[in-house]
Amino acid sequence: MSAAPLPVRVHEIEQQLTATLHPTHLQVLDESAAHAGHSGANAEGFGSHFRVRIASPAFAGKSRVACHRLVYDAMQKFIDQGLHALAIEIV
Repeated sequence: MSAAPLPVRVHEIEQQLTATLHPTHLQVLDESAAHAGHSGANAEGFGSHFRVRIASPAFAGKSRVACHRLVYDAMQKFIDQGLHALAIEIV
């Protein structure tokens, strides 16, 4: 039996996205508390549902879908850790 997934923290997401995409604007919001009792929510009440608002030179000339893929690729290790929901806003 595997251990329960660890909650993800805002600063970890900020560090990963900064290192990977070098954003010119980055805001990471933990919206987990608003999803308590929903599918994918954890008992801690944080670290499962996030909103990312991001602008990056890496997005230049790319479609919105391609930009989202870059963010999801950068976030894969957190998805593997139990991040359940990620809302992405390209700004």
